[in-house]
Amino acid sequence: MTALNSEDSPVYIRLRQYIAEAVLRGEFSAGDQLPSVRALAAEHGANPLTVAKAYQRFQDDGYVEVRRGVGMFVLPGAAEKLRMTERAHFITNIWPKVRAQIDLLGLDPSELLEDMAL
Repeated sequence: MTALNSEDSPVYIRLRQYIAEAVLRGEFSAGDQLPSVRALAAEHGANPLTVAKAYQRFQDDGYVEVRRGVGMFVLPGAAEKLRMTERAHFITNIWPKVRAQIDLLGLDPSELLEDMAL
């Protein structure tokens, strides 16, 4: 499964999430060059302009820098900054929905944690 068929959100948002997860997993570290716009577009079957928009968001947020004629590179501290931002997004936007679903289904959170440990 690619980032492009996982949700109903716009493609550039899903591409941004794909790149963010790669940075958080350590696939791209500080100083590493990200794939070219064309390479990432081909890999995910996306329009290069859409990939460029996702990359622009990363640049605007201060996670990467563009070196003209060379490519886009992950900035030092990007993973830590990204992790903090993603945690805040999860706690604010995702966790309340997950918790509501747990409550709606009458699930016991402690049982869920036990099941995860298996």
